[in-house]
Amino acid sequence: MGFGLRAARLLLRSRPMPGPGPKRPRSAMAPRIGTHNGTFHCDEALACYLLRLLPQYRDAEIIRTREPQLLSECNVVVDVGGEYDPQKHRYDHHQRSFAQSMHCLRPDKPWKTKLSSAGLVYFHFGSQILASLLGLKEEDPVVQALYDKLYENFVEEIDAIDNGIAQWDGEPRYAMTTNLSARVGYLNPRWNDKDQDTEAGFKKAMELVGREFLDRLDYYHRAWLPARTLVEEAIQKRFKVDLSGEILVFSQGGCPWKEHLFSLESELGVEKPIKFVLYADQNGQWRVQCVPAGLHTFQNRLSLPEEWRGVRDEALSQLSGIPGSVFVHASGFIGGNRTQEGALRMAQSALARQTGPDAPSS
Repeated sequence: MGFGLRAARLLLRSRPMPGPGPKRPRSAMAPRIGTHNGTFHCDEALACYLLRLLPQYRDAEIIRTREPQLLSECNVVVDVGGEYDPQKHRYDHHQRSFAQSMHCLRPDKPWKTKLSSAGLVYFHFGSQILASLLGLKEEDPVVQALYDKLYENFVEEIDAIDNGIAQWDGEPRYAMTTNLSARVGYLNPRWNDKDQDTEAGFKKAMELVGREFLDRLDYYHRAWLPARTLVEEAIQKRFKVDLSGEILVFSQGGCPWKEHLFSLESELGVEKPIKFVLYADQNGQWRVQCVPAGLHTFQNRLSLPEEWRGVRDEALSQLSGIPGSVFVHASGFIGGNRTQEGALRMAQSALARQTGPDAPSS
C-alpha cells in the first residue's frame, strides 16, 4: 500500500514546521529543502509541500534563505539559486536562460506554459508522488491520467500566474482575486505590519496548497476518473440506443461527461459525432442534453428544435407530439421528459429534423 491520501492529510495537520534547532552531526541531519526567504508565493509553497510527500523528503527541514552557502548544503533547492539542474536537484526558473515547459521537457505533453518551481517539481516527481498516495505503480494508467489532469487543472495555473502569463490578450473584464495563488499571497505580512516575519505565513501557505492538492487529487481519482468508465460504456452501447449512434444513455446521471466524451470519441475512432446524451435527474425524470461543439463554447453540435424552446408541459407535449414532455430551455441546449422513452423520442425527433451532411438519408 502507498502512503495514502488519508495519511497525507493527517500528516499535513499534525506535522510542525521544522525550526532551526540545535546543530547535529551531518550524518544525523534530516534532509533539507531550500527555498528563498522573504515574500513567498504559491509555487514554492506547493513545490516544498510536494517534495515532502516523497519518502526521501518526508522529514525534511525547510530552509528559507538566499545565502548561497546555506543553499549549497540543502539536498534540494526550489525557486532560488538561479539554476535548473535536476541531476543536482536544483529547480529554479528565474534565470534568463530558462524557458522550459511541459512540452519542452516531454514533447508528448501538450502544455506550453513556462514552468515555475511547482511545475518543475511536479514534472520530475509528480508520477512518483501520485503512485505513492494511491498505492499504485507509476506506470499504472490511472496514475498517468491523473498526472495529466492535475497538471492541466491545478499546477499549470500556478505556473502561469507565477510567470506572469495572462489567460487572454487585452484587459480582463473583471479581477480574479480568489485563486490559490492570490490566497497564498494574502498570507504574507501586510506592508505596514510591524512584524515582517514570513515563517508562520509560509507554514500556513504550505498547509493551504497541500489541502487543495490532496482534495483535488481525491476528486479526480474518486469522481472524475470513474465518470470516464461510464461514458466509455455508453459510447460502446450507443447503437443499442439508436441506430444512428448519435445518442448516449448514461446509467448514472450527474457525472462529468463532456471532457471524457470528446477525448473518447477521438481515442475510440467514433466516426459520427454524438449529438445528445440522456440521463435521469434527481427527481427521477429524464433529461436530453445537447453535446456542445467544444468544451468552452455554448454552441451545440445540434440543438433541440427552435419551436420547442421555452414551451412547457402539456403545451410542449402537444407541440412535439411526444407525451410526457416537461420543458425545453429557451436556448435549446437541454430538455426534459417524464420517461426515458420520451427523452429518447425528443432526441430522435431533433435528429430527424437536422440538415446538412449529417442528416439521415431516410
